[in-house]
Amino acid sequence: MNESIFRAINDIGINYPALDPVLAFLGNNFGYLMIFALLYFILSYDDKKRAMKELALILAVAVAAWLVAHIIKYFNYEPRPFLALDGVKQLLIQEADSSFPSGHATFYSALAMAMYFYHKRVAAVLAAGALIIGFGRIVAGVHFPFDVLAGFIIGPIVAYLTHLLAQKILAYRNLQNY
Repeated sequence: MNESIFRAINDIGINYPALDPVLAFLGNNFGYLMIFALLYFILSYDDKKRAMKELALILAVAVAAWLVAHIIKYFNYEPRPFLALDGVKQLLIQEADSSFPSGHATFYSALAMAMYFYHKRVAAVLAAGALIIGFGRIVAGVHFPFDVLAGFIIGPIVAYLTHLLAQKILAYRNLQNY
């Protein structure tokens, strides 16, 4: 099933080669636009102290999720589609490291979940962006659908747990100040 879904999505690049630059952009550089939009949104606050606190927490959560994904990759090698299958259209240059889970899907879904705790509407936009990136990683031939799905599960879980931990630390620090 993983392979058949992969083939259906990756075939978009095979069947429509004129879309290659757009599909490669979605799988790789679209995330940078999301981060710049997030930075612009948060740094446009009037309350700069609040902006920096939220930005630090959101980015810390996303990086923590990315690290968890890479720890899993280290201990669980799964070959990337362009290594495991014949006839894969690869739109991105990618190392032959583990495919599972997708670090991009994990990072951007964690980013969206972390934003959810502060701004639900912006989080919905970031979640849509994470879905676009995940789709782009599959169509670009560097991830299987289950790699991306795993990232979409791991990212929000790590974001939620990290958020709970941060809340406990902040509550403890507030108690210490009294």
